[in-house]
Amino acid sequence: MAGLDAFKFNQETKTVDAAKKVRIGIIGTGWIADSHIRSYKKQPDVEIVAGCDLIPGKAEAFFKKHEVEGVKTDYASHKEMLDDESLQLDAVSICTYNRQHAIPAIYALKKGVHVLLEKPMCVTLEEAVEICRAEKETGKILSIGFQPRLDANMKMIKRIVESGELGQVYYIQTGGGRRRGIPTPFGTTFIEDETAGLGALADIGCYSLDMVLNAIGYPKPLTVSGYKSAFFGTDPNYSNYVKTGHPEYAKKFGVDDFAAAFIRLEGGIVLDFRISWAMNMDTSGDTLILGTKAGLRIPSTECWNGTIGGPMTIYRELAGEQISVPVPVLEQKEGLFDCKIRSFLDACKYNLPAPVPSSQILYNQAILDGIARSSELGREVEIHIPEI
Repeated sequence: MAGLDAFKFNQETKTVDAAKKVRIGIIGTGWIADSHIRSYKKQPDVEIVAGCDLIPGKAEAFFKKHEVEGVKTDYASHKEMLDDESLQLDAVSICTYNRQHAIPAIYALKKGVHVLLEKPMCVTLEEAVEICRAEKETGKILSIGFQPRLDANMKMIKRIVESGELGQVYYIQTGGGRRRGIPTPFGTTFIEDETAGLGALADIGCYSLDMVLNAIGYPKPLTVSGYKSAFFGTDPNYSNYVKTGHPEYAKKFGVDDFAAAFIRLEGGIVLDFRISWAMNMDTSGDTLILGTKAGLRIPSTECWNGTIGGPMTIYRELAGEQISVPVPVLEQKEGLFDCKIRSFLDACKYNLPAPVPSSQILYNQAILDGIARSSELGREVEIHIPEI
């Protein structure tokens, strides 16, 4: 077996050219935008010049809270902001709710502006295809907000698979989630169908899928047999509703709080997936990547948080004996959100490839869409991804 040194890599610290500024606009100023602006403020080469939100006054209050002055916020929509040529925007962060991801992303790209689009990419496969077509048509940079893949341990998973240590990968089990964790502290945009479209499936399921699909090179999905439910979210007696005094949220709940699927991928790989916002179990299981030479176990976390729950383990045979080799947890020296923002800025400034390319996340979105369709139809469905 190759020593663990074979998988080592360096986390480099790069010098930032502060003289070359990137002019940024923020579309949508809800809670995820807080993380974007905090990270942008740390970057010496960023000038935040504009922001907008559908709720009047919300964008102005947002920038005041974060003590960012001189930002134009008198826009009724993303369209008005992007049409304002005086801004000379280089890029935007799109931090709207799920069902409002596609429209501003497409419009921004067509206005010649680079886009950092928060996850999930959107709600449907059709929307994802249109976003990708706008990216191709304009040649602008589009990166999707999947910062967990920038974690040192996620990179280690990919390096192990690419090293050939596991042999031919043929089966993957992945998922995870929360025992009680429907995200209602921020209101109801995560749980209403008209704003979210998908629940746990898209909110944290997209991350879990990306962890393993990125590791194995994002093979094309072929078929999906999916299931989703909402037993907890629609129950007014759900403990977190009771604790927060919002039993009425049960009537507004219109998405999934649990989902599972069996997915067939190109290359003869099958993917056994499950994800949860709420369930009567502490975990839906560790992630397992089984190969013909070895298997990799990736410990789950209590609340899918973008990294791993402890040391990984490689299982294999050596000289006729079954052995297991621990893979120590690596220290992530930089915050993942800062890594996401910095890598996007560098791509914009130096015309580099998108850090998280849409061509990959298109497949991720196709799986989410397939799970939802399969669940609604009560049968397996084929996945057909149109040409971009």
